[in-house]
Amino acid sequence: MLAAGLAGIENDYPCPDPVERNVYELSDSERDALGIGSLPANLWQAIALAEGSDLVRETLGDHLFTKLLQDKKVEWKRYASQVTSWELDEYLPTL
Repeated sequence: MLAAGLAGIENDYPCPDPVERNVYELSDSERDALGIGSLPANLWQAIALAEGSDLVRETLGDHLFTKLLQDKKVEWKRYASQVTSWELDEYLPTL
């Protein structure tokens, strides 16, 4: 976060206008109109964004960047291979 803030200062990134409303309660179209993006919905999306980030790579260094992403991909695969209680409750009765 500090590296991102410093990059913003050094590169004079524009700051968005403040939003005085509860962003959680806004509709998708209202957030779009205000230029408010969304965070990744899951770890896989976050990994994909991090892989394309020069700032993350420069901040962590090549070795740590590569190892972190490798570890997070293993973590995602382990998570995605689990059958959840919801899935069992939802789908098992249909068998």
